[in-house]
Amino acid sequence: MFLIGMFRAKVFAILVFAVIATVACFDSGPQAYSIAQSKELEASLFRQNCAICHGVEGDGKTLDDGTAVPSLRHGRDGEFKFLTETEIYNQIANGGNGMSPFRGQLSDREIRLLTGLVHDKLRNQK
Repeated sequence: MFLIGMFRAKVFAILVFAVIATVACFDSGPQAYSIAQSKELEASLFRQNCAICHGVEGDGKTLDDGTAVPSLRHGRDGEFKFLTETEIYNQIANGGNGMSPFRGQLSDREIRLLTGLVHDKLRNQK
């Protein structure tokens, strides 16, 4: 009787291990960068300066006046207006196309952090 109980316990342990191993094999892939969950300085800068227009996760939105603010994660028809880090930096610093310039509000370092956030983390372009 004792041996049957031990056998059942071993079989149960093997089944539990097999289920855990199987579940681990179904990786959902890389997770999208979450601005809201990040504790990094660049995410904080985004929440303070950019989210009001671009949305809390940078997905873009339509403002109360009807202005459509573009997504920083997904380009229109798969294309982004500004591709390189230099182009993104210049857009943040100098504004244009309806966007306010941030050169007078943010330091060069802060603009570079936001540039990296958009280029590397939101667009996954390393």
